[in-house]
Amino acid sequence: MGVAKYADAERPIAALLTLPNGISLVRLGCVPLLGWLLLGGEPMHAALLLGLLGATDWVDGYLARRLGQVSMVGKVLDPAADRALLGVALIGSLLTGYVPMWLGELMLARESLVSAGTVTLAFVRAPRVDVVWEGKAGTFALMVALPLFLVAHSAVSWSRTAGSLAWVATAVGLTMGWAAVAAYIPRALRSLGQAQIWRGR
Repeated sequence: MGVAKYADAERPIAALLTLPNGISLVRLGCVPLLGWLLLGGEPMHAALLLGLLGATDWVDGYLARRLGQVSMVGKVLDPAADRALLGVALIGSLLTGYVPMWLGELMLARESLVSAGTVTLAFVRAPRVDVVWEGKAGTFALMVALPLFLVAHSAVSWSRTAGSLAWVATAVGLTMGWAAVAAYIPRALRSLGQAQIWRGR
């Protein structure tokens, strides 16, 4: 995808009060509950919540396109919810030992790099870089992997199978995620070249 400017044809309030954005806000609001379940030693419950939130990741984007409610607010809110959910799930899984430390560091490095780039572009008022499909696919795969790691530490009969599937999903997620970073770099550089603050605007 190309580069989109931080502008909305709609009024700010109208752009915010839409069904797709409401769904993104609900997903974002579930972040504290997810953290509480993880740190409270409820891996199966946390896995169910994270799986549900991951499975509904596509709903807000689909409804925005279907209802003609695509907005700049939504384009920022949707990936923000993804980043927050994935970040809390990952950090919580690391603190509780559900995910190996070295694997968590690889995931966190990628998430931190993307988040830092997003904040930098916003700070210098550069045009926003749209999410690439590799990034969405990588995030989805990791959102599948993390619940499976949690299930692997539960008492269900298929916990070992869940662990094996978690590693497969992780391999896909990391490969796609770092491919997305490679795709973002030239787009981010072009966006920085158009930054308003650097032009004195």
